[in-house]
Amino acid sequence: MTVSLAQAQTFFLALTRILAMLIHVPVLGGRAIPNQVKVGLGLLLTMILIPWQSLSPEAPPLALFPFTIAIGRELLIGTLAGFAAVLIFGALQISGNLMGLGSGFAAAQILNPALEESGSTFDQMFVMTALLIFLAINGHHAFLLGVKRTFDLLPLQSPLPEISLQRLLTLTSGMITAGVQMALPLLGTLLLTDLTLGLLARVAPQMHVFFLGISLKVGLGLLALTVALSFILPQLSDLLRSIGEHTLQLLGT
Repeated sequence: MTVSLAQAQTFFLALTRILAMLIHVPVLGGRAIPNQVKVGLGLLLTMILIPWQSLSPEAPPLALFPFTIAIGRELLIGTLAGFAAVLIFGALQISGNLMGLGSGFAAAQILNPALEESGSTFDQMFVMTALLIFLAINGHHAFLLGVKRTFDLLPLQSPLPEISLQRLLTLTSGMITAGVQMALPLLGTLLLTDLTLGLLARVAPQMHVFFLGISLKVGLGLLALTVALSFILPQLSDLLRSIGEHTLQLLGT
């Protein structure tokens, strides 16, 4: 079978868009994953998601300058679609940071190999748990369906979508709100703990409330998270399942 230059260009454009989206999902194309694995996964997904349409060897290929413009267009479309995944995992980090900061775990920072960002042990535990839930509920399948739908709604070499600033701000604010809402049960518990310690400092000034509060807030933070997981997990699962839908919002669809 003879593969024309035009067919090779079409395949490369599809691969460019898929890789631009793939690198925004930590469990599929994060920084900790070797580039060879990411490129191999991108090639495999391109062959599966994009139907093979054989072109005749006489099909005219794109010239160098239009082909370069087409590559840039696919990079932009893939980045816009993948930005939703960045916001979703960013909401998880916001929630974990708020929990870790209030519970006293922020004093020690460790590196998260999946996201390659430092955070508290509490933050990393929450984010890694969320990544496991993402795989358990087939969130990666939802993301791949979103990748496929981008080609249905915006075929290769189609004009750039209209980027709405209002849609971008709405999606960003929604993700920040979701991250804060998941942390609210634990933040409320820690706020009550701080109020109690403040009253105790007024009643018994001779007590070292600061040193007492450090170990108390650590224990109460873990206990509050254990109790609040039954409320956090449904919201977390809904957020991760919506990754496929959110990948299309910034594309004007």
